[in-house]
Amino acid sequence: MEIEDFAATTEFDLEPFFSLSHDYLCIAGFDGYFRKINPAFIKVMGYTQEELFNSPISQFVHPLDKQNTADTRAKILEGIPLVHFQNRYITKSGEILWLTWTSVPVPDKQLIYAISKNITHLKKLEEDRHFRIKDLTSVNSGLTQLSYTTAHDLRAPVNNLISLIDLLDLSKVEDEETLLHLELLGKSVERLKSTLDEQVDHIRENQLLKPGLQPVSAKEILHNIIKSLGSLIEHSGTSFHIDFSEIEILETNKFYLHSIFLNLITNAIKYSKPGIPPVISIVSHKTENGAQIQFSDNGIGLDIQKNKDRIFEIHQVFTNHSDSKGIGLYLVKSYMNALGGEIEVSSQKNLGTTFTLRFQT
Repeated sequence: MEIEDFAATTEFDLEPFFSLSHDYLCIAGFDGYFRKINPAFIKVMGYTQEELFNSPISQFVHPLDKQNTADTRAKILEGIPLVHFQNRYITKSGEILWLTWTSVPVPDKQLIYAISKNITHLKKLEEDRHFRIKDLTSVNSGLTQLSYTTAHDLRAPVNNLISLIDLLDLSKVEDEETLLHLELLGKSVERLKSTLDEQVDHIRENQLLKPGLQPVSAKEILHNIIKSLGSLIEHSGTSFHIDFSEIEILETNKFYLHSIFLNLITNAIKYSKPGIPPVISIVSHKTENGAQIQFSDNGIGLDIQKNKDRIFEIHQVFTNHSDSKGIGLYLVKSYMNALGGEIEVSSQKNLGTTFTLRFQT
């Protein structure tokens, strides 16, 4: 198009841009009334063109946004363009619309040229996200309080057990097997006290919500857990296949990793097949993005297709086991998320379960 032709372009030639736009276009006067509005805006508002023209624009603004809108409009009347201003309008049917506006004043014509977009869906997503964050924060706060209360309240009976064990005169015990069991009991209670003390310290320092990272020996943590579960492992006949030849040291949170390993191991033992000793395989692998640890067992498994969306949700129970509370896997998932990692599960009924932990390094 030649410059002369462009200069000769009439308002009628530009009308399709106005009438066919899916965005909302309008021209308003400095007096606060619409002068021209496009069909898209008329349609979304649900009013007739005459109804929109005959009422001040402020009448269509949400009551909670009227003052902010008026303050912003005052700046426009001073000749200051408006970019990305958000407010709510109310349609004829009562629906609330979130709109984002870009407006340019033309003082010599006493007019404001504006374009807006409907961002209601984005606001709903944002609202849903804030709700979920608030809900998760509440759940985490509750779990933190529960953990602190539980750990703190358990220390008293544990200290009592230690006192009772100290009162025992082991020199009077003649049966060697009984003596051995008493010594194991004493060590187990001491480890329990140590674990409770660590939990209380971590919670007090807010480490549950702000995990500190450090080089951690996964093999050492695993060894300590297996040692602390000695009686349970022996009673259940559990055997382990452990391979940390590729990855042993992780940059992670020691407390989190201990809890993750403990929950996965105890679950594997808890949900073993009746009459069949549990076999737990724990293997590490290097990956392009970090490290991977797989926990596999030969237990009862579960229907992954039926339950995949609920496995890591709190209070979800998939068996009639009396000790199932639906918290362990929720904590595992929460800890992995806090560490910036991922966890996946594959399982089949009666064919065992595999949890894959992925850590970034």
